[in-house]
Amino acid sequence: MRIAIIGAGAMGRLFGGYLASAGNDVTLIDVWREAVESMAANGLRIDDKWGGSQTVRVSAETDPAKVGQVELVLVLVKCMHTEAAIRSAGPLLSSQTMVLTLQNGWGNASRIAAIVGKERLLAGVTYHSSTVLGLGHVHHTEPGATFIGELDGKMSQRLKRIGEVFNRAGIEVTLSENVIKEIWSKLSLCACTLPTSALLGFNSGQLIEHQGTLELMRSLLHEAVAVAKMQGVNLDEEKYWEDMIGSLKRYPGSKASMLQDIEKRRRTEIDVVNGAIVEAGKRLNIPTPYNEVMVWLVKSLEETFES
Repeated sequence: MRIAIIGAGAMGRLFGGYLASAGNDVTLIDVWREAVESMAANGLRIDDKWGGSQTVRVSAETDPAKVGQVELVLVLVKCMHTEAAIRSAGPLLSSQTMVLTLQNGWGNASRIAAIVGKERLLAGVTYHSSTVLGLGHVHHTEPGATFIGELDGKMSQRLKRIGEVFNRAGIEVTLSENVIKEIWSKLSLCACTLPTSALLGFNSGQLIEHQGTLELMRSLLHEAVAVAKMQGVNLDEEKYWEDMIGSLKRYPGSKASMLQDIEKRRRTEIDVVNGAIVEAGKRLNIPTPYNEVMVWLVKSLEETFES
């Protein structure tokens, strides 16, 4: 399959590398010129959590116009860059091109659909985690599940084709008939752990060592579940709490993506995580004070980066 990945950060490189290693024609697209030039010249190195390493030959460009039309556009930019990135992607699109977002948070799909058309769009979430180690170097810190689906829940042939391509590349994919629920499931968990970790500088294990962080995360989850329910997405709060605690215990040394952003003094995705819960709560008349405080605090911290 001919694939363009918009956003060659940690996740873009991870998916791009695995898809390319399986024989797909993959081009990574990013505005970071030095990284693009390094990957185009030297390939992409992927280290795994077990000490293994592979270097994959990939194409990389800063200008989508140099790539031409593709079969699949995979969107993995940060939320604040979504609209600009998609508007620049016109040269990638034919009448048959599919666009898949695996971005964090809620709201990216509607932004993309408004530009390329809802009929092209598929959405999903991934629980893989990775970290950029250098210009052409990424560490696959934790493997995880990936869920993709049509927004209307249909089990289409194009969805099945993408699933087959990803699975052949070693990216385990589950095709979902309710991808909106999958997105809200991950959003609810991210709303608990990401800002708490970012504000306190805690890794995953530290989040569950203190009663205060446990109570805070439980309150954040409760608000997220309430907002989801009012939108027809029923989440089992007890199950998700147990799953979240179990995940934090399994990967105690993991560092949340939002904490990594804060450490590098760059904007976070708070608007499409806790901010999305706050926005929906206001629209549905559901109080979300814990999530709102997290938005205020993270945004205040971001403001210090501008000075």
